[in-house]
Amino acid sequence: MSKVINICSHDDLVEVSSFILSTYKKKIIAIYGDLGSGKTTLIKNFCNYLNVLDNVSSPTFPVINEYLDNKGNKIFHFDFYRINTIQEALDIGTDLFLDSGYYCFIEWPKLILPLLNDDVLFLNLKIQNNKRQLTIL
Repeated sequence: MSKVINICSHDDLVEVSSFILSTYKKKIIAIYGDLGSGKTTLIKNFCNYLNVLDNVSSPTFPVINEYLDNKGNKIFHFDFYRINTIQEALDIGTDLFLDSGYYCFIEWPKLILPLLNDDVLFLNLKIQNNKRQLTIL
């Protein structure tokens, strides 16, 4: 059963981020959404909640960014927008990152669905009437 959350402000985004990570306890979070829908901004808020020390930015060109939290734990941030085949994703070790036990935030996950197990939280972000709508799938 899906849950829809309206995000009208930055404060809402902070609350939604902490709600998702504390409630669902998933380490792999796959986020769908059109360009500009706020996927990277949502991941920045997840990383703030997790006390990431590094600058969080979109990994569109490197495909993956690695961050560290204040306890030295790794967090991986993927952006598969520029990946054309599942083999390209495998070539950069995506399967190893997903099996690492660390948080993995994935933008544009459609191509790598065969690599994901059942323990993934899927989110969908949309812009409607200049506001964000987040659906937890």
